Amino acid sequence: MNLALFDLDHTLLPLDSDYEWGQFLARIGAVDAAAYEKRNTEFFVQYQNGTLDPVEYLEFALGTLAQFPRKQLNAWHAQFMEEVIQPAILPQARNLVQQHQRNGDLVVIITATNRFVTAPIARAFDVENLIAAEPELTPEGELTGKLLGIPTSGPGKVTHLQAWLDARGKSLSSFDKSYFYSDSQNDIPLLSIVTNPVATNPNPRLKAHAHAHGWPTLNLFDD
Repeated sequence: MNLALFDLDHTLLPLDSDYEWGQFLARIGAVDAAAYEKRNTEFFVQYQNGTLDPVEYLEFALGTLAQFPRKQLNAWHAQFMEEVIQPAILPQARNLVQQHQRNGDLVVIITATNRFVTAPIARAFDVENLIAAEPELTPEGELTGKLLGIPTSGPGKVTHLQAWLDARGKSLSSFDKSYFYSDSQNDIPLLSIVTNPVATNPNPRLKAHAHAHGWPTLNLFDD
């Protein structure tokens, strides 16, 4: 069996789901539009530049979610899926995931974005396995605004993947081949330890790194 890992934002989706969720909240009037968009954009630029503090960002994102009851958040997320995400799920991205599924590979989406935002997106791709930033929940399932554990970004993806595999009695060496598809230099730590790294819709930094290391590139769409 092979392992197929997929980043989500700008890899399977031609957008950043976390950023777009924030823009959606501002658009529907759930948050102060001007203030939120300014902060959201600042974080997005930091992410693109590779300077983002993931804990600071996740505390901002999860703190925003914690202001609302889960029932309201779920209703908004359903609207977000219909208006923003579903139109952005392109056939070529879905086909790539399905190709690995048809081959009997273990398919996992591994993303720095939190589980609240990404779990419905993983389901839309028919992917059961999701490794994402974990929000702390109350016993009633409400979000507290806090992050559980370490972020699932950069080297944190390696840590979380290893823990996820350990819990299943596996390791990367358990698989004949391990693939990881990602667009960003932030994912070089995980790309460097799989047998088949694929720079997918790569940003300039990852594209240069992939070229220098002989990694293949794949363009699913134009960002």
